[in-house]
Amino acid sequence: MSWHPQYRSSKFRHVFGKPASKENCYDSVPITHSVQDNHFCAVNPYFIAVVTECSCGGAFFVIPLHQTGKLDPHYPKVCGHKGNVLDIKWNPFNDFEIASCSEDTTIKIWDIPKQLLTKNLTACKKELIGHTRRVGLVEWHPTAANILFSSGYDYKVMVWNLDTKESVIMNPVRTIGCHQGVILSMSFNTNGSLLATTCKDRKIRILDPRAGAVLQEANCTGHRANKVLFLGDLNKLLSTGTSRWNNRQLAVWDQDNLSMPLSEVDLDGSSGVLFPFYDVDTNMLYVVGKGDGNIRYYEVSADKPHLSYLTEYRSLTPQKGIGIMPKRGLDVTSCEIFRFYKLITTKGLIEPISMIVPRRSESYQEDIYPPTAGAQPSLTAQEWLRGMNKGPVLVSLRPCSELLSPQPLLPERPPSEPTTPFNQKEKLVVEDGQKPFSRVEEKVPRQPAERRLEEKKTRLTNGFDIECPPPKTENELLQMFYRQQEEIRRLRELLTQREVQAKQLELEVKNSRMSSERF
Repeated sequence: MSWHPQYRSSKFRHVFGKPASKENCYDSVPITHSVQDNHFCAVNPYFIAVVTECSCGGAFFVIPLHQTGKLDPHYPKVCGHKGNVLDIKWNPFNDFEIASCSEDTTIKIWDIPKQLLTKNLTACKKELIGHTRRVGLVEWHPTAANILFSSGYDYKVMVWNLDTKESVIMNPVRTIGCHQGVILSMSFNTNGSLLATTCKDRKIRILDPRAGAVLQEANCTGHRANKVLFLGDLNKLLSTGTSRWNNRQLAVWDQDNLSMPLSEVDLDGSSGVLFPFYDVDTNMLYVVGKGDGNIRYYEVSADKPHLSYLTEYRSLTPQKGIGIMPKRGLDVTSCEIFRFYKLITTKGLIEPISMIVPRRSESYQEDIYPPTAGAQPSLTAQEWLRGMNKGPVLVSLRPCSELLSPQPLLPERPPSEPTTPFNQKEKLVVEDGQKPFSRVEEKVPRQPAERRLEEKKTRLTNGFDIECPPPKTENELLQMFYRQQEEIRRLRELLTQREVQAKQLELEVKNSRMSSERF
């Protein structure tokens, strides 16, 4: 009986990390020296926010994403807290709103101006007062607008409804007091109906965030959990922590049964906290160690062994904290599937690291960019508080694409437009088992390339496409640039085809002349 090795096929086997060049990093940034086990960095497609040192209370920088290079020593800060800032998180549905929590027991909501800051920002939009000790974590709800969670050193998790006109909110809508120690991490499932937490007692709890009831509790002495997160729709949890021999460890749990972990992976004997990041679109898990210089990544599956090690990104500089870019801010033209922002305290440097799938083709790669969560909430705060659950609104990362999930509000039709049903006019069609075309693609009929080009010319006004208005933001400008590059590549291919056809015709004419001369 012969032994046959089993090779696991994966399109992400050769993913590699590409650090940014020196001119594309953020230099001379005074990063905080706090010993809190948090990320200290939050990123969205417009800004990067970093907790910094401040002599008069707590503060953090908000730097435009394109403003790389050396930071001005007098660059303005967001500095309204009276104590050190411990955590910051951008609103997933508003790129100009950020939440911060501090040792002064308060949470503040800030409106960041669209133009550059010219002076220190001290006036916040809202202030949340309810904790009796310092607040260590804040977390936005993944699908409901204006719902914020906070946890403090008073062992409480508080649920806040920001959909009010009050600038100072004293009473949370729910206070969860089931923990016996400091809460170390919080994580939501895909639709936000469940909340997983880890505590100083090293237990994992799954809570109903609206009722505050404990649904599941892990009490495994062999694994002392520090961080936890839901693994998308796999009905599983992943935790990082230490084993009974104080080795750093990963553990996968069944969401419905936390009595024992499904699998455990020992890493090393270092003491730094492991921060896990899960990409639900590619089923990839990234593990970043505080004080380490490397980033390990795995592929997650529903079947055993659940975690398949791929490789790791290595560097000599240790990271103090880490930030991640949302999927809608990635560069799809270079096959970038994840991006980290590494905080290097010893150099005062923020280094972007892009995780790239090597592909030869420069066209849009549909297989590595499935529909992902967009910047539109699927629920209002009141709907979520009444008990409704909805998944995130999905968007395509293809340039100039639109929402793929059902939209809560349909756009109004101009009076001159015929009242054709929406699902008949712009319906997504599936042919031959292929993925649905976007609505923008469907508007262009399938015709020969020359005829499509002539029709395209008639739809251009002052260099812009009538169906795609001129860009108003930097992100729209980038998308327009990608579309233009794709059009240039298509025209080059068409030009090459015509040159080949011209040469063939020239050769045929030459041959016909030679044959006629012979006779």
